[in-house]
Amino acid sequence: MGIITRFKDIMAANINALLDKCEDPEKMIDQYLRNLEQDFSKVKAETAAIMAEEKSAKRKLDDCEEEMTKMSEYARKAVAAGNDNEARQFLTRKAELAEKQTVLAKNYEMACENSAKMRQMHDKLQADIASLKSRRDMLKAKARVAETQKKMNGLGSGMESAGSNLAAFDRMEEKVNKMMDEADAMNELNAAGQADSIETLARKYDTDVKTSAVDDELAALKAEFEKNS
Repeated sequence: MGIITRFKDIMAANINALLDKCEDPEKMIDQYLRNLEQDFSKVKAETAAIMAEEKSAKRKLDDCEEEMTKMSEYARKAVAAGNDNEARQFLTRKAELAEKQTVLAKNYEMACENSAKMRQMHDKLQADIASLKSRRDMLKAKARVAETQKKMNGLGSGMESAGSNLAAFDRMEEKVNKMMDEADAMNELNAAGQADSIETLARKYDTDVKTSAVDDELAALKAEFEKNS
């Protein structure tokens, strides 16, 4: 009955825990079911053999009891015929059969108990396999969800790294923009300084021009005055 013990141990195991240890849960689920079905076929064969033993024990008991009934009938007929000696022989045979019947009855009782237990176990294992088959799709679905989640977690880590790199790039871009703004401001200041110098020089020459015009006009007035004198 070692196969039954092993079968019960597998059925009692935590399948989810077993799946955690394998690389491909879906393949392992199918493999477990194949193993269980192979074991179940052996359990089924043993159950059939024990049920056959029960039937055999019942048949032997029935044959013995039928023989006892015949011996009783023969004894009555012998007594009716006045053959007490022959009647005694039939009764002696009946007594021997009665002892055998006691043993056969015990054997049949044990065979019935063994058959009932084996049939109960057979039916339980059959129901368990049917239950596992119905759970197989659910377990496979869970395994796929877990694998997908694992991949998503990996992608999440990658996104965090990408986000960090993008943030660093943004900071560098901001720093470069700041440097360019500072350079542009300096250019504006330099250009403004140059403009101021040109305007200053222009005012100087503008002043010289005005002084020259005044001097020319003064000279003209003097010349006119000297002419009139």
